[in-house]
Amino acid sequence: MDEQEIIEDLNDKPAENAGTESSSNFLPSGSSPRMQKLRRQLEQVATFATNVLITGESGTGKEWAARYVHDMSPRRDKPFVPVNCGAIPTELLESELFGHEKGSFTGAVSARVGRFEVAEGGTLFLDEIGDMSLPMQVKILRVLQERIYERVGSNESRACDVRIVAATHRDLEGAIELGKFRADLFYRLNVFPVQMPPLRDRPEDLQILVESILSRCREDGLSPILLTPGALRMLKHHDWPGNIRELANLIERLCVLYPGKTVDISDLPARYTATAPLRQEDLHSIAVARKDGPLPQDHDLPDGEICLRDYLADIESFLIRKALQESDGVVAQAARRLQLRRTTLVEKIKKYSLSASV
Repeated sequence: MDEQEIIEDLNDKPAENAGTESSSNFLPSGSSPRMQKLRRQLEQVATFATNVLITGESGTGKEWAARYVHDMSPRRDKPFVPVNCGAIPTELLESELFGHEKGSFTGAVSARVGRFEVAEGGTLFLDEIGDMSLPMQVKILRVLQERIYERVGSNESRACDVRIVAATHRDLEGAIELGKFRADLFYRLNVFPVQMPPLRDRPEDLQILVESILSRCREDGLSPILLTPGALRMLKHHDWPGNIRELANLIERLCVLYPGKTVDISDLPARYTATAPLRQEDLHSIAVARKDGPLPQDHDLPDGEICLRDYLADIESFLIRKALQESDGVVAQAARRLQLRRTTLVEKIKKYSLSASV
């Protein structure tokens, strides 16, 4: 895509994108102590014009926090304008933020309003500000200090009344030491720091997040699934490196694979069951698609006749697979976990056509 195509693509997008949706519709909800504390912090700073810097891992909901600040502020009736600083080419970011005059550079066939102008009276959300170039950081610092800017190709200064909320997943203080981020800009932005907690630190919020995601899947035309208690418990033990975004992708995938059905442990991808401890009540998941029905609990026989040999083989195969998953495929470790000789375990792996990488 050449420069002209990029400019046309940016011009085709509404400048006030997603500014009409309430933050209450966004996913990082929950009643955990950490989320309750976070909401109180956001509500406290929302009533002021204070700059906010939101940090946290990718997928933790930094844009949700920015929208929450906007929705709780006196600026709620004005635009909320998000800009992903890492997604726009460096040479075009200045034009995107400040606008440009006709003929100011190759491809500028008409004048363009920038995001600062669109956000007048409201909130400008600068996402991934840690990816912004040093020359662009100087220009943003000037706006924060003097509250004025110029369109590209113009000498006319424009005053602005815009609240800045910035976010990044990067370590800005470390970037300052490396000379990749300006210290003066950091201190201007970091007036009120907000740290978004990763999903792994608030597993008690998982169920309400799943319900929110399923509601969105329903709105998108998908048939929602129903997670069994065992499947939900498995998900609570996952470390979620992709945080809420990863959870949303998983739930959508399950809705596509099992529309309108109940999803049990055996239906989850292996990576989501490898770290959770196995309980007796979870053993029924290995009987999915077996005519014998669920495995017995408390040593009760299932309804009807069963083939005990096949039934026990299913249990043995399941436990071996779990041991291999928890051992990252290291057969020797899995053998110790099952109190078997390594050679015996290798024979059983071959018997059940398993793989050490399951």
